[in-house]
Amino acid sequence: METTQLSVRIARKAVEATDIVSLELAPLEGAALPPFSAGSHIDVEVKPGLVRQYSLCNDPTESHRYLIGVLRDPVSRGGSVAVHELLQEGQVLRISAPRNHFALVPAKRSILFAGGIGVTPILCMAERLAQSGADFEMHYCARSADRAAFVERIRRSPFAAKVHFHYDDGDAAQKLDLGAVLEAAGADAHLYVCGPSGFIDFVTKGAAARQWSAERVHFEYFAGQKVDTSADGCFEVKLASSGKCVSVPPTKTVVTALREAGVNVEVSCEQGVCGTCLTRVLEGEVDHRDNYLTDEEKAANDQFLPCCSRARGKQLVLDL
Repeated sequence: METTQLSVRIARKAVEATDIVSLELAPLEGAALPPFSAGSHIDVEVKPGLVRQYSLCNDPTESHRYLIGVLRDPVSRGGSVAVHELLQEGQVLRISAPRNHFALVPAKRSILFAGGIGVTPILCMAERLAQSGADFEMHYCARSADRAAFVERIRRSPFAAKVHFHYDDGDAAQKLDLGAVLEAAGADAHLYVCGPSGFIDFVTKGAAARQWSAERVHFEYFAGQKVDTSADGCFEVKLASSGKCVSVPPTKTVVTALREAGVNVEVSCEQGVCGTCLTRVLEGEVDHRDNYLTDEEKAANDQFLPCCSRARGKQLVLDL
């Protein structure tokens, strides 16, 4: 993990809900951890060579710990299973300093939507907004009450009255009425949503249908989108610094092809979510497959994520 800067100890591991555990990470020497802002995440090396990103969900004014929540994913690529089954209290982990691609922006009112484990950055945002006296409300959707994490923490918080719980298996009266929430939000409100891709799409498309501008809608995916790769072909990437050309076959990513050619690009999630591998594109048309860049950034065609995106033509010239 090239971005690792810190070693921390698992001070506490706790079950927060069905299939969800939290890890409290503390510095080894008792020193203050680097500060973070609401919406930040860290890279965690859950076992040698396996790095995953997890949002920080504790109070952002705290400097003595980082708190993350991890869902045991039935289609896990190894990260969540390792957290649930292998990691134990007292164990030392390597992590990165916090990064934030999902930051709060000044707004008269903020509407927070959390779907399942997507509560982790959203809860941190609620903490920050409450501390600053901001006007906000939070909607927490889960399959059932037993699968909703940090519920008691929320109920004990000063902002408990601002949080609304919605369970798929509950009665109709308590289920999320997205249209009513969005229509009552006001023209100056900003929306934040995190959770499974289907939940994010539901909220963001609902906002778009009600003429919410893209600037007022903020979201963060936990996993890359599924892409049909059956028509993928071969192309090459050219390194502007040396003129070297590297062939990228249909079965490999640009990152993998470059690595095999002796060119290392810093990566982390390798799913097009975290933005670690963001690379400038000098020539060529990109087939964007990430959940990191905005539609406007993709349309500009001057950067891409080589961990997942490809070329639409025969060549991309990269600023490498």
